[in-house]
Amino acid sequence: MDILTGVFLALAIVAILACGGLVYYIVRQNKKGASAEKKAEKLLADAEEKGRKIIHTAQVEAKQTTYEAKQEVDKEIKERKQEIASIENKLNQRENSIERRDANLSEKEKILNAKSEKLDSGIKMNEEKAKELQAKIDSIIVELEKVAKMSQSEAKQEVLERVKEKMDHEITAYMKKREEEAEESAADKARNLIALATNKYAQDEITMHSVTSVQLPSDEMKGRIIGREGRNIRTLEQLLGVDLIIDDTPEVITVSSFNPLRREIAKRTLEYLIKDGRIQPSRIEEFAKKAAEEMNEQIHKAGQEAAFKLGLPHIANELLDYVGRLKFRTSYGQNAYDHSMDVAYLAGIMAAELGLDQTVAKRAGLLHDIGKAIDYEVDGTHVELGARLAKKFGEPDVVVNSIASHHGDEESKFVIATLVAAADTLSAARPGARSETLETYVQRIEQLEKICTSYPGVAKAFAMQSGREVRVMVVPEQINDEAAYKLARTLKEKIQSDVTYPGEIKINVIREYRATETAK
Repeated sequence: MDILTGVFLALAIVAILACGGLVYYIVRQNKKGASAEKKAEKLLADAEEKGRKIIHTAQVEAKQTTYEAKQEVDKEIKERKQEIASIENKLNQRENSIERRDANLSEKEKILNAKSEKLDSGIKMNEEKAKELQAKIDSIIVELEKVAKMSQSEAKQEVLERVKEKMDHEITAYMKKREEEAEESAADKARNLIALATNKYAQDEITMHSVTSVQLPSDEMKGRIIGREGRNIRTLEQLLGVDLIIDDTPEVITVSSFNPLRREIAKRTLEYLIKDGRIQPSRIEEFAKKAAEEMNEQIHKAGQEAAFKLGLPHIANELLDYVGRLKFRTSYGQNAYDHSMDVAYLAGIMAAELGLDQTVAKRAGLLHDIGKAIDYEVDGTHVELGARLAKKFGEPDVVVNSIASHHGDEESKFVIATLVAAADTLSAARPGARSETLETYVQRIEQLEKICTSYPGVAKAFAMQSGREVRVMVVPEQINDEAAYKLARTLKEKIQSDVTYPGEIKINVIREYRATETAK
């Protein structure tokens, strides 16, 4: 700051000297006049005054500059001191944190050392117990060898020989089975073809139990059947009492209902509408009425045809209508109308052989399942409903008893009633007549799973592929690989002895062990 003051003083002196020189020059140029001297003196005095002012200004400015520079330096020093204090505070905090962490680590180290010592002690104790246990096992083996009069190697050899004998027996049985299959290969192929055809037929019948498909000329017809804002399809469903399923299947509409008569009427109504092309609520009502009338005529005709084929006179027309309804009813894939005709024929043949009234037996056989014509409309079993209908239309007591007793709900009071029950069983049991019932299937699946879960070490069991495969999940800590193989053979023998099943059942014992840890 002193340097700046010196600079300003130097500048002032230079200015004074310059003014003096200028005055001196003017004096020399104006020596001859007194006025020039006065002017020079005045100029000199002015120059001195200006010099003093310049010096004073320079001093003030120098002091101001020095003060401001000092203020800036003080401020910078203060900020540096604050930064240094903050850094010292952080360093102190970090030092304290490091000290606490060091203390925690020391404590954990002590705990780990204690656990390690405890673990080492436990390992030594286990080793001692293992030695004691092995000594006991060796002593027990010695005692067993003395009692059995057989060494350990000899006992092992005996077990292996027994297992080999059992395996030889199974191999022999397997070879014998294959030989028999080879001898009957032609018959088996024929039976397989029949079974395949029966299976396809049964699947088609089961699909027809609750749904019926209607073919469309084009997918554009779906929109016309739905109608504006769904008006047409709502009218169809409300009027016909069915559900119409319109999905992505090309050129097909599905009619869904458990009432076969309603499905058939709905199908015919849709066919008439498609053929006519004018699909609107009034036309829907017209064709639905027409289809219902045609169905009633067909039903009555089917009932009359059944009575005519069997030679049964004097059956009430209303009762014949119920017989005709059976043509649109199935039971486990078997048509109820055809089944009733079969039972009537069989009951008539057996009655003729025993010298009984063949006509009455046929009548009872035809009407034995008549309750199935209305069991989807009225509460009650088809046996109860059938007996009630027979009484209503004045059928003889033997017919009523045959209907009420053909499933064992009541006692058979007549020989013909017993014949009708036998004929019913024969018609249902003939090959291909019926598919396996859902109840029997579920019972077989439950029995398989129950057998598998009854053994210790089994966690879960699942019967799959319609009961043709069983997957058994075992606890890996309880069942090792050798025990899993033994369990599979045990389950095979148990299922073969306790369960009745078609074909073969594959048994899979699954043992899975997982070790899981979490890194923190």
